[in-house]
Amino acid sequence: MDTSSTAASPAVSRGRPVTLGMAITALLVPVIAVLGVLSSLHVEDIDMAWVHRQQAACRHMPFPKVEYVFAWAGPVLGLSAMAVCLLLARWIRRRCGVRIWDTWPGLLAFVVALLNVVAILLELFMLWTTNTPDGSGPILGDCG
Repeated sequence: MDTSSTAASPAVSRGRPVTLGMAITALLVPVIAVLGVLSSLHVEDIDMAWVHRQQAACRHMPFPKVEYVFAWAGPVLGLSAMAVCLLLARWIRRRCGVRIWDTWPGLLAFVVALLNVVAILLELFMLWTTNTPDGSGPILGDCG
């Protein structure tokens, strides 16, 4: 029987089971990632509501500042999810001596972090569109 350190690494993780804190931290990654995406998608809702209010009032209205808050919250939350995943990977490596994908909480966080790369690109695009002036200007419709 091979007792070297190259033996099956799941045996190492069986010695130290997954803790509640590890599971909660792993579940934070998808929650934070989804909140980032929802925040970025809410930017479009805020912008459309602002356009409709302008058209209904038949005048130019100030740009809603809350749109900037949601536009910045998207990338911040997306990158925070990545940071939590990296911290979880270090925690699992230190506590269990295995890689992040060798435990179910780590695998969950790792898969979500990989998918979150695409979401961060969306969040950065929404931030860019919020801070870029609209070249066509507002269309107020028939205000005659």
